[in-house]
Amino acid sequence: MPASQPKSQQLQIRVSAAQKQAIRRSAERAGMSMSDWVLSRLVPPVRDEFQALLAALAASDEPGTEFAEILDFLAPLGAREFENAVAEPPRVALDAYWSSYVAATVEHAAGLKLAPVPAWTADVPPLERPAFASNLTSLRLHLLAHSPPAFAQRNIFIDASVGDRV
Repeated sequence: MPASQPKSQQLQIRVSAAQKQAIRRSAERAGMSMSDWVLSRLVPPVRDEFQALLAALAASDEPGTEFAEILDFLAPLGAREFENAVAEPPRVALDAYWSSYVAATVEHAAGLKLAPVPAWTADVPPLERPAFASNLTSLRLHLLAHSPPAFAQRNIFIDASVGDRV
């Protein structure tokens, strides 16, 4: 949980004296309070960052720019960080196109990073109509043939994704 969010609830857990001491030492090494350190393990900051980027995407008048930020965020993450970041479904409502695009992106990136695909992506239906990255008819055959499988299965036809620049 980012420090900027006010904490208004309390959670109490029982730990042994040795566990409490281990938590205290780990928190001190990280320069954090014990509460913040425990929370960072339960709700990794990358998860909140990903959700914040999805919220910006949902609210944007120019979603392409916001989506590029999501790609830039996901690209450098290692498998474990990626798994933590995308573990939860979007907390915001995205339209059908962006919902499918985000799910396909997460599935595709999971494959590239050898990370598990989060279960929530299976709940996102494919688009009813094909969506192409270009309106040029001459490029459609190329896009049909070269779209990553995660996108093609969702009826989205592109030629670049996470980590790619065109």
